[in-house]
Amino acid sequence: MTKQTTNHILMIEPVAFGFNEETAANNYFQQRPDAVAGQVQNRALTEFRGMVEKLRSHGIDVLVIRDTPVPHTPDSIFPNNWVSFHADGTIALYPMFAENRRPERRDDILQAIAQEGFAIYNKVDYTAAETANRFLEGTGSIILDRVNRYAYAALSQRTDKELFLRFCKDFGYKPLAFHANQTVEGKRLPIYHTNVMMCVATDYAVICLDAIDDAEERAMVCEALTGTGKEVVEITEEQLHCFAGNLLQVENDKGELFLVMSQSAYDSLNKNQLERLASYNVILPVAIHTIETLGGGSARCMMAELF
Repeated sequence: MTKQTTNHILMIEPVAFGFNEETAANNYFQQRPDAVAGQVQNRALTEFRGMVEKLRSHGIDVLVIRDTPVPHTPDSIFPNNWVSFHADGTIALYPMFAENRRPERRDDILQAIAQEGFAIYNKVDYTAAETANRFLEGTGSIILDRVNRYAYAALSQRTDKELFLRFCKDFGYKPLAFHANQTVEGKRLPIYHTNVMMCVATDYAVICLDAIDDAEERAMVCEALTGTGKEVVEITEEQLHCFAGNLLQVENDKGELFLVMSQSAYDSLNKNQLERLASYNVILPVAIHTIETLGGGSARCMMAELF
């Protein structure tokens, strides 16, 4: 039976986390550091290990693989952008916008995962598209409703429509492509990843509908979500900027459901929103302020689901 959630999570422990100039070109969530590189790495490592410990303490299986110092990959802490794992043993490898992120795709990581008992029977590789400057950044770009076979994607420089449609054809999903924007210095600019503005869980979806400026596209997304039985929990653009859309529902070894989010995201949500989310699962906030402010990605980006 196809499931939306998994108890098995891959996380990459950073060795040289830092502000990435290449990704900052279109990731408007990134903020420049107020500390030197060594201090930033130490803070990020403390936050990372605290998150891993918290997940494991609730019975969630976390496979941690340490990054390598060479080549330097400041964003390796966000593995969901270069690989996705699927229940039939297929994996997908994705083309990424920033050249200094592409070495994150490591065969030794895939070998380590296979040694843990996650068989890889088939590999679908989209990375050749990088030569044509076309990108699709994994489950950053694509939000999967694995049960109902819908795939949602906010098109941007990092989410190419043709590649998205190809993924949907290859993996058997119905595509829903749309445009999502955020206000940056008074201008409406594309949101770089879909997973900062929406999350699909087993019985609900969290989404910033205000980010979808086109009324027809907004209605299309709403109809797909409600038509598949999801309760729609709306967040504001202000909450989006606190990473309240960058969430992931996981389960533990007892099948209990948890919604993982950053402490910043949790603090931004109001009582009604929290109560609605808590009615479906335990909310699990993690303190990752350094990672999300410098990296421009939050809790969901740090977890690659293993099926």
